[in-house]
Amino acid sequence: MSRPKCNYTVAFCPKIKKFIPEGACASTGIVLIGAAEAEALRLKHIEDLSQTAAAAKMKISQSSFQRVLHMAHKKISEALIEGKFITIAENKSTSLRAPVVATEKMKALKASIKN
Repeated sequence: MSRPKCNYTVAFCPKIKKFIPEGACASTGIVLIGAAEAEALRLKHIEDLSQTAAAAKMKISQSSFQRVLHMAHKKISEALIEGKFITIAENKSTSLRAPVVATEKMKALKASIKN
């Protein structure tokens, strides 16, 4: 039996949710950043909080915060290095265990970006 998924407290919703590298096309790929990952990046790098303080704001353990932050760094790095689109999830209850977007959602997202 797997461990229950953690609920993250996310205190902001970014106005801009899609970032597209200049000259890139949808075939390069899309990286989905969960709301919890975006919040972890904001708390650590914009608010300049320690991991312990940021974890307390998100109501998760410091080790969980570190895992969320690591996944966010990895995804952002992948997008920057490989020229992929970045999309920030609107759903506040994101799961780090299932970061892959369903095929239908991916096709719809690519179609909306092309327009």
